[in-house]
Amino acid sequence: MAQKEFAGHMVDVNEEGYFTNPQQWNKEIAAAVAKEEGLELSDKHYAIIEFLRTRFNSGEALSIRSINKSGIVDVKEFYALFPGAPLKKSTKIAGIPKPSSCI
Repeated sequence: MAQKEFAGHMVDVNEEGYFTNPQQWNKEIAAAVAKEEGLELSDKHYAIIEFLRTRFNSGEALSIRSINKSGIVDVKEFYALFPGAPLKKSTKIAGIPKPSSCI
């Protein structure tokens, strides 16, 4: 298992850089991961991240469709906040494993 340093904290990650231990996550680390991904987090970003972490912790599947139904943002805004691969980027920043729906 690999480790990577974010904001002065060593975290366990897989070969793609996703956390293997979501308990190691905090907002300071999220900001450092986001910076590495070329993003600066806003309150809207944090709302999505908290939504993803809550769904993950309850064992629910993560998908772009669930983001759209969250009431936080619609799909268009989700893509604007996390450009490129929004679900992959947002879960990486949220400190949770990459969803199985992402290739």
